[in-house]
Amino acid sequence: MFQNFLVQGGPDFGQRNLPKLRAELSARGLDGFLVPHEDEYQNEYLPDCNERLMWVSGFTGSAGAAVVMADKAAVFVDGRYTIQLAAQVDADMFDYKRLEDNGVVNWLLETVSAGQKIGYDPKLHATSALNKLRKAVEKAGGALVAQDSNPIDTAWADRPAPPVTPVVIQPLDLAGEDHPSKRTRIAADIKDKGADAAVITAPASIAWLLNIRGGDVQCTPLPLSTAIIKSDGRVDLFINPAKLSDPVRVHLGNQVSLYEEDALAAALSDMTGQTVLVDPNVSSNWYVATLESAGAKVLSAQDPVALPKACKNSAEIAGTTEAHKRDGAALVEFLYWLDTTAQSGHVDEIDAATELERARAATGVLKDLSFETISGAGSNGAIVHYRVSEATTKKLSPGSLFLVDSGGQYVDGTTDVTRTVPIGTPTDEMAERFTLVLKGHIALATVRFPKGTTGSNLDALARMALWAKGLDYDHGTGHGVGAFLGVHEGPQRISKAPNSVALKPGMIVSNEPGYYKTDGYGIRIENLQYVHAPTDIEGGERPMMGFKTLTLAPLHRALIKTDMLSAAEHRYIDDYHASVWDSLKDRVDGDVLSWLEASCQPLA
Repeated sequence: MFQNFLVQGGPDFGQRNLPKLRAELSARGLDGFLVPHEDEYQNEYLPDCNERLMWVSGFTGSAGAAVVMADKAAVFVDGRYTIQLAAQVDADMFDYKRLEDNGVVNWLLETVSAGQKIGYDPKLHATSALNKLRKAVEKAGGALVAQDSNPIDTAWADRPAPPVTPVVIQPLDLAGEDHPSKRTRIAADIKDKGADAAVITAPASIAWLLNIRGGDVQCTPLPLSTAIIKSDGRVDLFINPAKLSDPVRVHLGNQVSLYEEDALAAALSDMTGQTVLVDPNVSSNWYVATLESAGAKVLSAQDPVALPKACKNSAEIAGTTEAHKRDGAALVEFLYWLDTTAQSGHVDEIDAATELERARAATGVLKDLSFETISGAGSNGAIVHYRVSEATTKKLSPGSLFLVDSGGQYVDGTTDVTRTVPIGTPTDEMAERFTLVLKGHIALATVRFPKGTTGSNLDALARMALWAKGLDYDHGTGHGVGAFLGVHEGPQRISKAPNSVALKPGMIVSNEPGYYKTDGYGIRIENLQYVHAPTDIEGGERPMMGFKTLTLAPLHRALIKTDMLSAAEHRYIDDYHASVWDSLKDRVDGDVLSWLEASCQPLA
């Protein structure tokens, strides 16, 4: 099974390991050290060997940071993780702080004393973020000191070995474009920007560019590696050669030169006099510093692969459409189980997450989960990024709501879907709040918009019904999703936060407004949808784009208050359920088929 319910972190990690790190810092003459969650690849999910924040503090969330001083330490998380932080990190050893509003910067300003030396690993910090930390430390009178080796790695005696998982070829019929064509396109963009080469540090970008996938990290099929693509389309790939089979080497061809990972520093140092594109938001400061030391000119610009990767071609859309039908059938099996077996009150969150994974695994082609399932009963559903564990699991009790946010990785697509289901009879308040969320979801699903529109322009549509009642939610409304790649993908997003990236045809985004009543329940409705090409509207003056929905799973009828719906919203739900029925009726049978048919009937 892919799901791990034994959370590896906990307060004992800090108790054991914080003294070890402090001893190493003392030996190096350092007064403190910065510990980001990110690794050398700025990954969301990390291989075990790079879980440095967990090792020193016990915190296992996917976003966070710590600062360790000789006499104090702090762990910083955002609002999604405040409950998890208290459960996993020893309050006697670490202060609990927030990441938002420059939390780390402000703590450094208040804590660092004149003359103190604060160490950092330049391979773990993006340049844009590091510059803010450096200014704070220097303003406080201290100095940031780069370390050639990470002191955590030195102190971590039983640190796991880096993963060596075989690289596989992504079939051309699913990729839709061969890698020589992709390399030519990206190289032309690099040349147009006046650069001689670009350093590609995001493994997802390398996987897409070269039509390869891997298994070095949980939940995302990434081959950990780094690449330099030249303005003529040639690529130098720095990767552990043990990951590469002969067929993969043949696939890569003679325009992709292969090097050991430890050859990267020398390769960057040889780029004297060249203009090299580096994305300061996803590439660590080490790349910039190494290139500048070699006499190269660094051009700060967005990863040239990011936008082409986000705009899925017709083969990728066809693949993810099929993946969503397959995933939808598994979801229907699970939702039927929730509406029958799980109504007993004896089922807990782990049972539910396990049952959903079983349904997906029964397809025979599930490669992994796309993230660890959020299986939240009652008050746990109000924790936005809740992670169920043996220590926190709750029963799905009558009179409560159950929120399940989950996804699968298939070779033809990546899925991400959230459904909220009543256990027993929901209260009127639950149904009202669900319907408000649903109205926002429909508004975003049906909007038409002109070229140049960003996700930030659309975010308010998903919140308007909630705002009218004095309600809101504290997370983004939509994130990009890859094609058998990351479930969280940029550069597009839909959120209150400003975003200058316009939505373009082929981009996949989530549509996931929600509502969360602290200590009560959580509601979220999430479908994936993709941007379709501009079309003319009769009587209109400009072509308009819109979204086409990918996710196929019924909405729970007991939570929909039809008297709150407009005629258009009512029609949308009926049309969506008709699409679910037509797409999935031949993929399930027996009692599940009967349940699906009933669930997809027009609303009264």
